[in-house]
Parts: sequence; structure tokens; C-alpha cells
Amino acid sequence: MIGIGTAVSDGVLAAYLPLLDVLPEFQQRGIGSTLAQRLLVRRGDTGTWALPGGTLEWGETLMAGLPRVIAEETGAKWLAFERVTGVYSRPDRDPRFHAVTICVVGRVAGPARGPKNKMEIREARFFAPDEVPQDLAMGQRDMLDDALGGGEVVLE
Repeated sequence: MIGIGTAVSDGVLAAYLPLLDVLPEFQQRGIGSTLAQRLLVRRGDTGTWALPGGTLEWGETLMAGLPRVIAEETGAKWLAFERVTGVYSRPDRDPRFHAVTICVVGRVAGPARGPKNKMEIREARFFAPDEVPQDLAMGQRDMLDDALGGGEVVLE
């Protein structure tokens, strides 16, 4: 699954948080099971696990930003967008700033080779569904639960 990011310009706040159901690389070659894994990153500032994510570059679309952020934060390869699961805007989620987060489900291919910026992200790792840490950074547990629940898109 996928930190939170923002971009601010002229009072407009935009951010996204890609949320991933991950297919390990071996499964893509057709020799593995269909067990989906979750891709998380360990944050450099808090040491806690989080959903990978980041900000859009100026002029970049969400669909163009997803593969870039996954590559930068995890070293994995973005394969396909599946659906938006929620838009989160509660001001107390991130103590650094007020972000609007778009949570999505998609597919990536491993392995998670790790982040490009080791100061921001310490490591990236695939977790089996029953291994995902209960506490996620920046109040992301409900984002993960909402996405895995498969219900209506959440608008916070």
C-alpha cells in the first residue's frame, strides 16, 4: 500500500496518496500464488511504516505522478491504476501541514529495491495482509482499511 504529500500554489492545496494492492514480481511471471501483498515504506522522520506517496510535480497529472512516486519511494514498478478509494482532508492528519490526500489502489511489480532518498524513506517492504503493522504514520490506518473494505469512495 502507499506517505502523504502536498503542493501549494496560490492558496490551492493538492496532494495524493497512492494506495497499492501489490502483486509480487514472481506472480507476474505466472509462477506464484494470487496472494496480494501490501507495499509500505518506513519514514525517515518518525521511523513508522506508512503508505508510499508524495506530491505532484508542477504540471504533472496524477496518472503520471503515480509511477514516478512509486519508483522514487520504493524502487518498485507501477503497473496499473485500479480505482480511487478516498479523498482525505482532515487537518489533524499530518502535523506538518494541511493536506488533501487522494487514496488509490493500483498494481506494482517487485522487488522493492528501496528509496532513492534514504533521508526521507528508510526502507520499502512488501507485507502479507496479516503482517501489516496496526499503527501507520499520519493516521493512515483508516485509509488502508477503507481501501481494503472495497466500499464507496470516502470523502472526508
